[in-house]
Amino acid sequence: MAELTEIRWHGRGGQGVVTAGELLAEAALEEGKYFQAFPDYGPERMGAPIRAFTRFSDKPVDLHCQVVHPDVVVVLDPTLLGVVDVAEGLKDDGVLVANTVDTPAQVRAITGWTKGTVYTVDATRIALDLFGRAITNTPMIGAMLRGADVVSMDSVIDQIRNRFAGKLKADVIEANIKAVTRAYDEAAQG
Repeated sequence: MAELTEIRWHGRGGQGVVTAGELLAEAALEEGKYFQAFPDYGPERMGAPIRAFTRFSDKPVDLHCQVVHPDVVVVLDPTLLGVVDVAEGLKDDGVLVANTVDTPAQVRAITGWTKGTVYTVDATRIALDLFGRAITNTPMIGAMLRGADVVSMDSVIDQIRNRFAGKLKADVIEANIKAVTRAYDEAAQG
């Protein structure tokens, strides 16, 4: 991990964008890292485009602003590709991870981002298969872990269990864990 790793999440209200960023930050904390995780809401309504930000470091994080030059961009909602400039500011050696049925080459064509690495996964299908709803946050964490070595899979799984214990049924927690690992396995690189 670099001295400071910054992630920008793109999605729509109700898809778990903020929860994904927080889960990842809590996993970083478990590994002894410093972190920040915070949302950037536009119109606060279900379905509105939103962003969230996560920072990790081995040293205290003193920045208190949005992430403008992320190392990683994660797109939970495929309808944002080509509508929102999700690759804006993404570092040349960065990683773009998108929930889409498109190939990495197609995502490059849609976004115009020709640098770094692109990973794609059909997180919507995974979520529908496992949850019966298109809540793509945990599958996208798995796909992001495939493309960016920021925290361990074990730490993420621990945080899913810890965060959702008492809130969700055990079978739903296990479905979220399966979603993370399945998306990790299915993410395509290009």
